[in-house]
Amino acid sequence: MRGMSDELVFYTHPMSRGRIARWMLEEVGVPYRTEVVGYGAPMRTPEYLAKNPMAKVPTLVRGDAVITECAAICAWLADAYPDAGLAPSSPVDRASYFRWLFFGAGPVEAAVTNRSMGWEVPPDKRGRVGYGDFASVMDTLVFAVSRAPYLAGERFSAADVYLGSQIGWGLQFGTMEKRPELEAYWARISSREAHARAKAMDDALMPK
Repeated sequence: MRGMSDELVFYTHPMSRGRIARWMLEEVGVPYRTEVVGYGAPMRTPEYLAKNPMAKVPTLVRGDAVITECAAICAWLADAYPDAGLAPSSPVDRASYFRWLFFGAGPVEAAVTNRSMGWEVPPDKRGRVGYGDFASVMDTLVFAVSRAPYLAGERFSAADVYLGSQIGWGLQFGTMEKRPELEAYWARISSREAHARAKAMDDALMPK
């Protein structure tokens, strides 16, 4: 495949959603090079905008492949490096895998962002919003983490990296309710060695 044997380059900032992609990279366990991109002008250079026109991080590049958006990066890495076992193979487990991966990228992201900005969906408008209301999203998250040890079943997957990171941040920063099921799930997945390595790497890059 053209350009697919080149170096894996990870553009990120330690105070960003790049922490999700870093965790996924550490779970995959392949070599990669980190390029820290500062906020503001560094993210708006012509060179970087050619990779990510949104002027944000993370961005992952391997040869001719350019991947942005954390959910996409997690799914792509799982497929690009199947030996890591981070994408289920059975149709049933893949259904749950995609269901919760995209639930995180859609309803969860929108609901948490809107709530943090003080905007609540009026009761008569809930049918026009993809997530309905914040309470429904929280109830669905509890349902998601209570069905099995991991989101896609019995094995940890890229869906746990992505949606699990959102749950972890929500619990830490108070943008999600501290429900016991969510706290137990986060404690389980955040104890993984790859998560500890990724966190240490990004913490070391934090501005002094």
